[in-house]
Amino acid sequence: MKTDKLKESSNIEDRRGEESGAYGGGNSSIGGNLLLQLLFSRGSWKSKLVIIIILLFIGGASGLGSILTGDNTGSSNSYQSTQVTRKKGTDVSSEETKFVSKVLASTEAFWTEAFKKEGLTYKKPTLVFYTDHIRTGCGQGQASSGPFYCSADRKIYLDISFYQELSSKYKAAGDFAMAYVISHEVGHHVQNELGTMADYNQKRQGLSETQANALNVRLELQADYYAGAWAKYVEGEGLLDTGDIEEAMRAAHAVGDDTLQKEAYGRTVPDSFTHGTSQQRQKWFDRGYNFGDIEHGDTFAVNSL
Repeated sequence: MKTDKLKESSNIEDRRGEESGAYGGGNSSIGGNLLLQLLFSRGSWKSKLVIIIILLFIGGASGLGSILTGDNTGSSNSYQSTQVTRKKGTDVSSEETKFVSKVLASTEAFWTEAFKKEGLTYKKPTLVFYTDHIRTGCGQGQASSGPFYCSADRKIYLDISFYQELSSKYKAAGDFAMAYVISHEVGHHVQNELGTMADYNQKRQGLSETQANALNVRLELQADYYAGAWAKYVEGEGLLDTGDIEEAMRAAHAVGDDTLQKEAYGRTVPDSFTHGTSQQRQKWFDRGYNFGDIEHGDTFAVNSL
C-alpha cells in the first residue's frame, strides 16, 4: 500500500509499557465485550473455560451474569489502581506504528465520506498501542487475543507485535494484510456507530450458545465487508500496490474459524465458529471490495452467508 503521501491519524494513544493493574472486587464491572473477546481469542477452548471459571470465582454468579448480559455499570471500579511505568526503548515512531496510523487516517477519510452520503456524522475511533495487556472499557485486554475493538470506550486496541505475527504465525505476509486487520476492527466501530452493535447485543439475549455463535459470525463477516469497502476506496485513491488485495485475501483465509481449528485440533466444530469460515471471510471482504458502500453489507438480512 502506498502511504508516503498519507498523513498519520491524530486519534492515536501510545500506551505501550503501561502496567495494566489487577482485577478489583466489583462483580459487575468487567463488561459484556470481555466475554466476546474471550470467545474470539486464539486460545484453546479448555483455557477459555478455565478463565470463565476464574471470572466466576472473582465476581460471583452475579459478576459472570453481568459479563454475559453486557452490563458495564461500575466499570471505574474494575481494577486496583497501579503506578504507570513505561518500558525503556519503546519506539514511538517505528515504521510499523506509522503505517498503522496512516491506515487508520485513510479509514477516517473513507467512513466520514460514506456516512455523509447517508446523512450521518462519523465519530472517529481511537487506536491504542499497548504491550502485552491493558485496561479497557471492556475489561482486561490481552495481546494473545489479537487486535480487538471495545464498544464501551470506542477504541481499537493493538499490540504492534501482531504485525510480525501475521507473517510468522499465520503466513499472511504483506503490509496490506495488516491493513485488512485494522480496517476490520474499524468495521466494528462502524457497526457501533450505526447501531448494529446495540441490536446485536439485544438479539444475543436468551440465545443458545450455538445460536449466539452464529450471530457472532454475521457480526464478524459484516466487519470483513466493511474492510473490503474501505479497500475499494483505497484503490480509487490510487494507493493500492500490486498484490495488495491478494494479501488481504490470504489474511482473511488465515483467520477463518475452520482453518484455525484444523491447524490447532486437526478437525472443525462448526457450531463453535464465531468469525466464519475462511471462504466466508474472503467472500464478504470481496463483496465489500466490489460494492464499496454500506448498503450491500447487511449480513444479518441474508439467508446464506
